Amino acid sequence: MTRPAGDLAHIGHAELLTPTAEESLRFFVDLFGMEVEASEGQSVFLRGFGDYGRYSLKLTEAPLPGLGHVAIRAWDQASLERRVGAIEAGGRGEGWIDGDVGHGPAYRFTDPDGHRFELYYEQERYQPPPRLRPALKNVPQRFTGRGAAVKRLDHVNLLATDVAANRRFATEQLGYRLYERIELDDGSEAGAWLSLSIAAHELIYVADAHAAGGRLHHLAFWVDGRDELLRAADFLLDADVPIEAAPSKHAVANGYFLYVFEPGGNRVEVTSGGYFVYDPEFEPIVWTEAERARGQAWGVRTVESFHTYGTPDVSGKANGPPIPPTSAIPVRGRVLPDGVD
Repeated sequence: MTRPAGDLAHIGHAELLTPTAEESLRFFVDLFGMEVEASEGQSVFLRGFGDYGRYSLKLTEAPLPGLGHVAIRAWDQASLERRVGAIEAGGRGEGWIDGDVGHGPAYRFTDPDGHRFELYYEQERYQPPPRLRPALKNVPQRFTGRGAAVKRLDHVNLLATDVAANRRFATEQLGYRLYERIELDDGSEAGAWLSLSIAAHELIYVADAHAAGGRLHHLAFWVDGRDELLRAADFLLDADVPIEAAPSKHAVANGYFLYVFEPGGNRVEVTSGGYFVYDPEFEPIVWTEAERARGQAWGVRTVESFHTYGTPDVSGKANGPPIPPTSAIPVRGRVLPDGVD
């Protein structure tokens, strides 16, 4: 495969828009276990206990849910300038901003689908207050164990009207490496899993069933193992969080998943597992339409809303989560006696 440009290191943070600012903030602090690092204007900046920077989630109040932007850190200033030059040559640049909380000047641009991105290099390293100071010097923050206790932002999944066009932009202009993709029987591309690192995915594009453009599928946050993911599922169930897809394993990228909705209506994932790519001659895995129709790795069928729902909703309204919590799902059919499964 083509060697990536190598100028960009990883996704540093993502901005999530929410029409229910207070409720969404409580969700990420109390239920996902994140820490508030800063507040500015209509935004709150939150971190997982493993983030080396000050934060990985910028939560911003807005009329509709969805993605504000994805921010990618470059390896150094020269690398940043090379990528900016490539983006400007392609005509997708919007220009420089002075920076944001915790990082220096950033260059704004959009992908072919209209999602907003930023590139930056200068970044403040997290300095924990005494109550969050860890015992070990090689971890950035003390583990609190609150809620799902997510460690860091893992990946961003974006809905696209043209997956192939966005995949080409990510590989050719940004230097992403393609690891897996889905090709339908008609030759169109339904999904692309890309990364700047050896991790199986960091940026994902999947086909938007409504061809709406510029929408978010989900943000995913990492925990260190399957047991922690299962613990998160029990905790979020008891907290009456709408669970879209209970824990299982993806076929693509081999990651373990738990999909839920935060109060603003955005889908968020708790994830772990996956694989690393060390092979310099790795060839992207191509999945056929028939192979993907089999479901997830263990045969679990993908729920319909996973293919059709994104934020903002195509209705143009802030409707909140598209499903109720498990405890509020209407009972259908006959009810079995107590003790009968």
